[in-house]
Amino acid sequence: MEVTIPKCDIFTCDICVDEKFATNDMFKILGCNHSYCKNCIAKYISSKLQENISRISCPVTSCNGQMEPHNCRSILPNDVFVRWGDVLCESMIFEYEKFYCPFKDCSALFINECAGVENMVVVITQSKCPECKRLFCAKCKVPWHSGFVCEEFEKLNKDEREIEGLQLVKLVKSEEWQRCPSCRMYVGRSEGCAQMRCRCGCNFCYKCGAHSSDHYCNSCGT
Repeated sequence: MEVTIPKCDIFTCDICVDEKFATNDMFKILGCNHSYCKNCIAKYISSKLQENISRISCPVTSCNGQMEPHNCRSILPNDVFVRWGDVLCESMIFEYEKFYCPFKDCSALFINECAGVENMVVVITQSKCPECKRLFCAKCKVPWHSGFVCEEFEKLNKDEREIEGLQLVKLVKSEEWQRCPSCRMYVGRSEGCAQMRCRCGCNFCYKCGAHSSDHYCNSCGT
């Protein structure tokens, strides 16, 4: 026996463009007349939370409809609902008061309790993330730069700030190598005067690293 479903019991979701049962699958947006299927709305909310957007509005541009966690609880997986609560809490913290664990596979949230306090001197630099238990610099907000004070670290090029780069810079410091100002390759001197000629043809001073003539450095007078 063929059963005919009344048209009033079926609607088409504008997101997936599939016909759904209005009674079981329809989700109505608060504050507007738009409706979508529950599965699409759950995916829509999840995508917005991935962008750290806490105030989620109707998918229709310029629509005033809003979605609230308590109204969407029944259609969301538990991890998505929990994530929504976390994002809402984070949105209440001013940007200058928060930062995240610098390790990309952790990214735990931290609150800077000294933010906005005038004349506050940051004394603590080495800190441990309570989530991943790894060390980071609270001042530079990067993984711990062992062997370098913050001022030295801030002067490093971006390609030198990773672990491998820091190890190379340590070796450069211990061997007292100098960097060619033209090709940026490191050069080591075993003996002789301070006037160096790199394999790229650049003449530079091994003492200060500046361009120089064949026999004299205008920067440091060597």
